[in-house]
Amino acid sequence: MIDFKNGSLFKLSPIDPSAVMDKVAPFLVDGEHIVAAFKAIRDSVVFTNKRVISINVQGITGRKVDFTSLPYSKIQAYSVETAGTLDFDCELDLFFSGDIGQVRFELKGSCDIIALNKLISSYVL
Repeated sequence: MIDFKNGSLFKLSPIDPSAVMDKVAPFLVDGEHIVAAFKAIRDSVVFTNKRVISINVQGITGRKVDFTSLPYSKIQAYSVETAGTLDFDCELDLFFSGDIGQVRFELKGSCDIIALNKLISSYVL
């Protein structure tokens, strides 16, 4: 599992959800579908209609992959920070109940953070 407590920070760019479908399809439950996807160098984050799935590619070969499921039902609070004049990136903070605590995703400025906020709101509220 990704160690979210030790400053794990992802710089993510929006991607077409079909680009990660092969990786996450085996993990999706009946009625679950991808609504947004983001990618860093090797890692990805997928937002479905039920949860956030963090994909952490490990090792030199990348054959070992960790999939961390973060259900919307465990989110206690969330925060978005829009891009600014000198800070071109957006941030999404999710606060989970239990041992996970805060999870932060740093998104490239090209991300529509308002749409992502509305998406999360529709599943959390």
